[in-house]
Amino acid sequence: MKYLLSASALALIFMAAPMQAETINVLVEGGGEMLQKAVAEKFTAETGIEVKFSVVPYQGVFDKFSAEIASGSSAFDVVAIDVVWNAKFAGHVEDLSPLFTEAVRKDLPPALLADAKVGGKMIGMPAWANAEIVFYRKDLFDKPEEQKAFQAKYGYPLAPPKSWQQWRDIAKFFTRDTDGDGKTDFWGTDTIGTFSEEWMAHVLQAGSPGVILDKDGKVIIDNEAHKKALEFYIAPHCTDHSVPENVNEIGWGEAQNLFYQGKTAMMKFWAHAYKMTPEDSKVSGKVGVAPMLAGEAGIAAIPGPWYNVVPSTSQHKDAAKKFIAFAIANNALGIEAPLGLAATNSAYRSYVDKPGYEHFTPLLETLGAPATQGRPMNEKYQEIVDEAVLPAVQRALTCKADVGKVLTDAKETIEDILH
Repeated sequence: MKYLLSASALALIFMAAPMQAETINVLVEGGGEMLQKAVAEKFTAETGIEVKFSVVPYQGVFDKFSAEIASGSSAFDVVAIDVVWNAKFAGHVEDLSPLFTEAVRKDLPPALLADAKVGGKMIGMPAWANAEIVFYRKDLFDKPEEQKAFQAKYGYPLAPPKSWQQWRDIAKFFTRDTDGDGKTDFWGTDTIGTFSEEWMAHVLQAGSPGVILDKDGKVIIDNEAHKKALEFYIAPHCTDHSVPENVNEIGWGEAQNLFYQGKTAMMKFWAHAYKMTPEDSKVSGKVGVAPMLAGEAGIAAIPGPWYNVVPSTSQHKDAAKKFIAFAIANNALGIEAPLGLAATNSAYRSYVDKPGYEHFTPLLETLGAPATQGRPMNEKYQEIVDEAVLPAVQRALTCKADVGKVLTDAKETIEDILH
């Protein structure tokens, strides 16, 4: 509670200046408007400063902000950017270090704080954050006959998985032919082949000091933790056959649909999906949640935060900073939006005991885990992923390539990109 009060005090300090009829323009993607609309309305009511949102698709945020930087002028006073763009835009935004008081710092997961700092300055304030957690079919896990059969086969109780081995065991156990036609039609889980974040989370769980690059920018994609994580990541497909075979056609949307359609018993997915489970889906009311898996280094995930930044070319910098200070002080207001996300620990904790928000406890544990950290802060990050990281994962998922060689080749490609 003291963190909330301190954050509110911070907002009052920034609003102490005389009120004036002023308007700030905020560039966001659709979900960002929903998550900050209630904050904006309250901010306007208390300060008289109007907040106008310019809503564009995801890629439109990057494109519009990039175009404004190139032109040397800006129509926007605040831009909500994905963390993967922090390094790209760091040289074109204001330093928000004064907004990061001790109280604010204590109220944010360490990984979100770390990702806010680029080139020695705090380039943005977290607006909301997400991470993958474990989703599972509570109705299946609670069945006495399933519990008895699992105990007999694996020698320990059936429960939400915590470790890599438990994940593999449970996935194999639930993979089956349910209609007796000789073909598997229900799987323990899925393997995503069109994105690499899940694999990178396992890299951190395995104890790597970072993913792809270390803190000094050295390429470490071929270290032992990356290798162990990739071997684990491909095992459900290549060894256990506990996932649908078309792994390189499965992305976030496909994985989510498989689970909602009652085709998989578990998935690792972004926490917001719990609240958004369709009422007419086959798993409605049957979903359980748990923290992300743990490896030798414990629980770890790759967070998905978004940051409010103030363009250096903004004509209303003071008002923009007041809004950002107000937004972090009232961060819980975004939880009532459809995506139901926040950034501060106190905002999430204020909802953990409310029905429908059971996912907040595992999300907080995952976001706050010591091994959880963000992607490399490098301007060429997306190029590295597109040309080296994802192709390496997909090559490993053919089940024919040597994992060590795959990562060695990826390292060479990344070094070429960087140098």
